[in-house]
Amino acid sequence: MLALNWARCRRNTQSVTLGLHKRKIALTGTNAIEIDLSSVNALEKQIETLKPDLLVHTVGLSDVNKCEQDPDLAYQINVRVAINVAEACARLGVSLVHISTDHLFSGDWPWVDERLRVTPVNTYGRTKAEAEVGVLKAYPSALIVRTNFYGWGASYRTSFSDFVIQGLRAGRTLNLYDDVYYTPILIDSLVHVTHELVKQEVSGVVHVVGNERVSKYGFGQALAKRFSLDTQLIKRTLIADQPNLVKRPNDMSLNNSKVCKLLHDPIPSLVDDMENLYQQEVDGLSAELARVG
Repeated sequence: MLALNWARCRRNTQSVTLGLHKRKIALTGTNAIEIDLSSVNALEKQIETLKPDLLVHTVGLSDVNKCEQDPDLAYQINVRVAINVAEACARLGVSLVHISTDHLFSGDWPWVDERLRVTPVNTYGRTKAEAEVGVLKAYPSALIVRTNFYGWGASYRTSFSDFVIQGLRAGRTLNLYDDVYYTPILIDSLVHVTHELVKQEVSGVVHVVGNERVSKYGFGQALAKRFSLDTQLIKRTLIADQPNLVKRPNDMSLNNSKVCKLLHDPIPSLVDDMENLYQQEVDGLSAELARVG
């Protein structure tokens, strides 16, 4: 979903090629090729043929439950593939953005900044943390972006905002956690900020997230209000009352002070990002992406 939206954001200003694995998709205004991520040498040959200025690595197994059930698969996708990409880009001198996560800490503190040592609490977090180390070891000039994003999904992958909007439009009651906090950012804002960092040749770990720390419940309420949907259908629930879930951090909020100091323009507010999301639907973007897949 992220790669598709990233390509959509940049297709009018740059030549964009989507590197695909198993899924065959086509997005207007972009190219697509099948990429072999399992071999550094094969990957290097493909990148060398493409001659890109920048590679944005969005591959990841983000299903927390699946990562816990199959840690070997989680390692292969989240760590090994990421290192392969970093090694190939390093050999060819291609700029690299590696997308990481806000799922790297225990959740005991809000507004975590880049200086805090990671303390992941599950397999997903551990593999993403290991990937960061591996990527920077292979390619110290790489940019690692920690984030938590939302936007319009495709037919094969819906986002959290899709889940809320579609559920409320269908008249379903949604139980959203009011004790899980994060700092969400619209994909378009994430893409814009990241490319500004690339222009400045920033490397290392940077938190590219929204300005507001909200609960999943609070996010759902704000989204429902902007889309004129029934907020009464959203009910407060607590992750603390779900003892059988794979352990997750309760607070994933990241501090974006570093990126704000690096940028010349501020990161949009949650209200502004949601207004952008709403306008995208009016303009037909959500319908276009829903047909992809």
